[in-house]
Amino acid sequence: MELFTILEDYLKEQPDSTDLQQASATTILGISAAAKQIAALVARGPLAGNLGAAHGDNVDGDTQKELDLRANELIINELRQAPVATLVSEELDEPLILDEAAPIYVAIDPLDGSSNIETNAAVGTIFSIMPAQRDAAKGNPCLQPGTAQIAAGYVIYGPQTALILTLGQGTHIFTLDPDSQQFRLTQEAVQIPETTREFAINVSNFRHWDRHVRAYIDDCLEGEAGFRKSNYNMRWVASLVAECQRILSRGGVFLYPGDARKGYAHGRLRLLYEVNPISFLIEQAGGAATDGQQRLLEIQPQQLHQRVPMIFGSRREIARVERYYGEPETPGERSQLFNKRGLFRA
Repeated sequence: MELFTILEDYLKEQPDSTDLQQASATTILGISAAAKQIAALVARGPLAGNLGAAHGDNVDGDTQKELDLRANELIINELRQAPVATLVSEELDEPLILDEAAPIYVAIDPLDGSSNIETNAAVGTIFSIMPAQRDAAKGNPCLQPGTAQIAAGYVIYGPQTALILTLGQGTHIFTLDPDSQQFRLTQEAVQIPETTREFAINVSNFRHWDRHVRAYIDDCLEGEAGFRKSNYNMRWVASLVAECQRILSRGGVFLYPGDARKGYAHGRLRLLYEVNPISFLIEQAGGAATDGQQRLLEIQPQQLHQRVPMIFGSRREIARVERYYGEPETPGERSQLFNKRGLFRA
């Protein structure tokens, strides 16, 4: 595929396209149309009103901002014209039925990173597309594992607006041309470096983490003098799309583990519309995504707004993190990997 191909042509030119894939392509174009409108709102900032104004809490107890609600409305309006049976959104308590006969189911976070609205940091829209199951014996059709995804992606609203997309054949980047208002292919088949010296985690929660995460971060922070024999840089934007974009660009590892705080034992990122699509994109770019012990795409969802721990990034680094989780719990059985040597470890 040639660089700067527009998104619509790219989707039309996919080989051996099935009816389900064609419906997915139409849905992606609907999401991209909504994203252009959201990008315009984000670009206007306070000129578009108080986009950071709070409007109560969503079903998960997170504060809903004005831009969250407006982004959700724009997406619903576009997807009403797409072949979508059901929409699950972070901003809706229950699934929204759009067209019961349609073949596609969409799970979406209309505005990821909304806590950053007032700071002019990158925010985004994350989406997952799956087949609309109608077999009652298989249970709730919205509760499918990430391995069932037909397509997934996110739009990041930053210095450039970009759509990062996978159809299961690599991860590709489309940049919004401000002149033509077309998403154009600017990077095909992104590959994440297998190794890294950069990690992203909110270190202020160190005291709440379990021993596995503490040990891993300790070893990173000790740098050249420590077990890893390498200096590491730390990043933390508190915007999942921004963290993912950085890892796709230059590698790294992102960690949002479960911890001892109330409501955080099982992580905080939502499986259906944050974890699954990001994990699909990362794996298609040669990376890996885990909760520390299990491949994230293989988790069977139990609830619409279920939260799980999430660790993703460069493949070799993720394998290393999983080795930390695999260490025995009994201190007397700890390997050389966990000898006392950390900056924070007691």
